[in-house]
Amino acid sequence: MYKIPESVLVVIHTPDLQVLLIRRADAAEDFWQSVTGSKDSLAEDFAATAAREVREETGIDAAAPGCVLRDWGLENVYAIYPQWRHRYASGVYLNTERVFGLCVPPGTPVALNPREHTSYAWMGWREAADRCFSPSNAEAILWLPRFV
Repeated sequence: MYKIPESVLVVIHTPDLQVLLIRRADAAEDFWQSVTGSKDSLAEDFAATAAREVREETGIDAAAPGCVLRDWGLENVYAIYPQWRHRYASGVYLNTERVFGLCVPPGTPVALNPREHTSYAWMGWREAADRCFSPSNAEAILWLPRFV
């Protein structure tokens, strides 16, 4: 089954703008990012995708007390990296990514899915933006202060 070229980017952060970044397991480079993931079906709405991906990748429940998931109303359209195009149907080269923020209480525990990510780090939003591999992810983090 091919991936749907509609996905989410979720910037997980604390009220004082500490951002959670996770390191991809399937990338040779030092590939740090926020939570990302594709819809499971065309009918799945973006908010459900965001909550599911956050839970799958970090173990964080976006509906837990003290957590607030916000749709920022931003979308990025970008070319799918060549190394991951085989996951999509033939002729699919672009992905549409909806951006969310998830505010969590300080000290929220993180439990990574080791098949997807090898480590995590909390850092200030500017440092997190500088550390991201993806330009759209870095840009989203730079928007964070406008959405809190």
